[in-house]
Amino acid sequence: MVMEHGMDKTGPARDDMMKKQLRSQLTLDRSLRTDENRELEPAGEDQPTAAPSPESVYRGGTPHGMSERDVGLRSELAQYLGRSVYPAERNDVLRTLRRNHAPDRLVSLAERLPAHHRYANVQGIAESLGLGTEDRRS
Repeated sequence: MVMEHGMDKTGPARDDMMKKQLRSQLTLDRSLRTDENRELEPAGEDQPTAAPSPESVYRGGTPHGMSERDVGLRSELAQYLGRSVYPAERNDVLRTLRRNHAPDRLVSLAERLPAHHRYANVQGIAESLGLGTEDRRS
């Protein structure tokens, strides 16, 4: 930087960078002040109640024809299987679960699948395992 007659010359590029930094700091300061004064409004009558803290356990609804256990198992199977495994046979399902480090209880459950049957999705696997599935509406 060159000082001429008490003035600090920085150049256009540096000026723009300093403006952006100042603008972001002012925006941050303003949002912090606003957040401190803002109170949470209660949920409307038709809205679900918010969980009191992030550590709270969420209990969602279960589709008709399924238990919470069925929903949880199907969800876990889907998580560890992904989408790329389908169409899949029993051995494909087992190999994918093991490769993705699925819990032993899921692997044991999948070992009950009949051999040489092709599954198009996790729903087919759940049905084959005797888990409850959604009732289809006509």
